[in-house]
Amino acid sequence: MKILDRYILTTYLKTFFSVFIILMLIFVLQTIWLYIKELAGKDLDMVVILKFLFYFTPKLIPLVLPLTILLASIMVFGSFAENYEFAAMKSTGISLQRAMTGLSIFIVGLGFTTFLFANNVIPWAEYNSHNLRKNIASLKPAMVIAEGQFNDVMDYNIKVEKKSGENGRFLKGVVMHKKSQANNANNTIIVAKDGELVGEEDSDVLQFILFDGYFYDDTPSKNRADRNRHPMVMSYFEKYTINIDLSQLNSNDLDEKNVSDKYNMLNISDLNYMIDSLGTALKKDHEDFAISLYNRSNLPVLNSGITVNKGIDSSFNGNVLELFPDKKKVQMLDQALNSLKSTTQILNVKSKYFKERNVEINKHFIALHEKLALGFACIILFFVGAPLGALIRKGGIGLPMIIAILLFLTYHFIGIFAKNSAKDGSLNPILAAWFSTLVMLPLGYYLTKRATADRGLFEFDHIIEPIKKLLKIQNKSEKNNPTQEPSITLSSESQLKAKSLLTDYSMHSKFSFIFYCMAIILFVLYFVFKNNKLEEISAIIIQISAISGGIYTLYFILSSLHVLGLSKLTNTFQVSKNPIFIILGFIIYPIRHFLLKNKINKVFSLNSK
Repeated sequence: MKILDRYILTTYLKTFFSVFIILMLIFVLQTIWLYIKELAGKDLDMVVILKFLFYFTPKLIPLVLPLTILLASIMVFGSFAENYEFAAMKSTGISLQRAMTGLSIFIVGLGFTTFLFANNVIPWAEYNSHNLRKNIASLKPAMVIAEGQFNDVMDYNIKVEKKSGENGRFLKGVVMHKKSQANNANNTIIVAKDGELVGEEDSDVLQFILFDGYFYDDTPSKNRADRNRHPMVMSYFEKYTINIDLSQLNSNDLDEKNVSDKYNMLNISDLNYMIDSLGTALKKDHEDFAISLYNRSNLPVLNSGITVNKGIDSSFNGNVLELFPDKKKVQMLDQALNSLKSTTQILNVKSKYFKERNVEINKHFIALHEKLALGFACIILFFVGAPLGALIRKGGIGLPMIIAILLFLTYHFIGIFAKNSAKDGSLNPILAAWFSTLVMLPLGYYLTKRATADRGLFEFDHIIEPIKKLLKIQNKSEKNNPTQEPSITLSSESQLKAKSLLTDYSMHSKFSFIFYCMAIILFVLYFVFKNNKLEEISAIIIQISAISGGIYTLYFILSSLHVLGLSKLTNTFQVSKNPIFIILGFIIYPIRHFLLKNKINKVFSLNSK
């Protein structure tokens, strides 16, 4: 048994590390592509780029490792089943569970190691990569100015339409917003048709020379009269020079660490501390806000200064406003409305503030439980992949790769949707971190149970057979029975015409079915992505769904015309021309497709002679 366990473990490890290296290279290349803008054109040496990749690699483990375990498990156990090695094991009395025992111990150890990695190494890598990215962006501001977007350079936000010349020194379509020290408004705007960037790479001064432009300034004056007379200043210039001091930016050290409070840079103990601190601070904010609203309502001093003489009935059951003159009534109503508007505005602002604080706390909860869930996900995905490979009995890269990617995408997207829903409080953040893992748990149990019992992946005979009898669908053996007589007899010319129509109908009906399914699935996914606030993806999906629906409509019309052509060949085969049934068939096409296909195959049993 030790030899068997060693053989299975050795085979699994070879496949595991091969798949891990390939997937890691793919994801590293994807990372380079994603952050190429931050690396290219900044005269960074190879050491800095390698350090950048070194810090980013650990953050890929939560994506690469679960997919590696799932794919390697399907490939190894599928290969064992395909080569009848499991059959040989079962003949000697070794069950699938016993064959998985030694490997299961390794996977449990790997899951625990993954937890330690996620708790210690990934926060360290996140901390270093974030600070490195920040310092790279500020290292050489002359290289930071990218085309078609605003670039933050010291006291200005700069946008250019096009750069040309050596080192991109000549600029077209320059827009500059000067940052305001008093507020966050962009009160000073400079627009120029052309510009030139002058300065040496090692210089502390970056010089912008702008040509043929306008200078706008709408900084509000402290004097109201001046604001009314000169609400905005506009001036034209032929040449305007701006000198920007870069001494502070160029002194940045790439190894400087000054950002350390992000939730994904913390381990479990730090996250627990932060959650407790944020919860205490939020509770205090709620209490302070409640006290502020109570004092604002004037309830504490509402009855102060009012004296009641004993023995005199001071109760009043009428309208309180009737006790005051009209002028006082207007003043009181105006004061009440202003107080109500002010309180409503404060409530709206505070509501937004409390929502942001809750989102921040939820992110910390998700980050904490993701570290715990990752190790369990590795174990559960192994018990999904191993029995699935034994059931499909196919090794190698082809089919196992497709199945593994589909399962992993399902696992990954469920996790993303759950976390997005948990951030705003729609879903419990603890449940969101575990949701995708919990979804895979029953699947792993089901597959393991079926693989242990040596049963098929799916068995629907007890459901399919009654449906076949109801719809009068024949089995292939019945269709191919040579003793079965053709349902109708056609002339040679009609047979050729019928065969042509049947061939065209078969092709168009298949395309109709494919594009119908695509349109429906994408239409459902549109609402899923839209509800998770992924507007760009949902817009693309609904467009593809509309295109698929249009193609389906075209093929539906063509297949319907072929069906009408077949019905003209014989009175035995007739189709309904009622518009209601046609519309219903268009809406529920799969049912119409299978019913009509079965009817055509039953009626048109043509003799090839």
